[in-house]
Amino acid sequence: MMVGVVGSSFALAGAASAQQPANPAPARPATPMPQYTAADAEAVLNARIVALKTVMGLTPDQEKLWPPVEAAIRAIAKNSFERLKQRLAAPPATDFVRSLVMLADGEEARAKDLKMFIAAAQPLLATLSPEQKRRMPAFLGLTDNPGQSSGQLWLFEEEEG
Repeated sequence: MMVGVVGSSFALAGAASAQQPANPAPARPATPMPQYTAADAEAVLNARIVALKTVMGLTPDQEKLWPPVEAAIRAIAKNSFERLKQRLAAPPATDFVRSLVMLADGEEARAKDLKMFIAAAQPLLATLSPEQKRRMPAFLGLTDNPGQSSGQLWLFEEEEG
């Protein structure tokens, strides 16, 4: 009989412990995360520009061709942020056709920005060594996937919000 009582006690204890999580999830902080500011975005952009130049390892002659590339990157970031603000201020799409129009408009604007970047970068790109050319795409966020969305490039990250 004692074995039955002890066994029942263990069974009840096991059932009770199975109902309680072993490691309860930590409580979420009461304070919300701080807002990502324009100054934060500027600091990240500055760091990425410095990092891109470092990854590329520009020579003194190549450095002379850098200012238009940097200006294009900064313009893209500004344009992307403006598109994000417009998208957030706009009323939500009421149907899928409007969603497609908004998507097409965004892709068209990103295409213009990419063409601006390419035009600014071509003189510099023509002087890069094979090693420099190999490093640049991966740093920008390009992959080997044909037809990759421009939204995957960090150049357009501000637009994603």
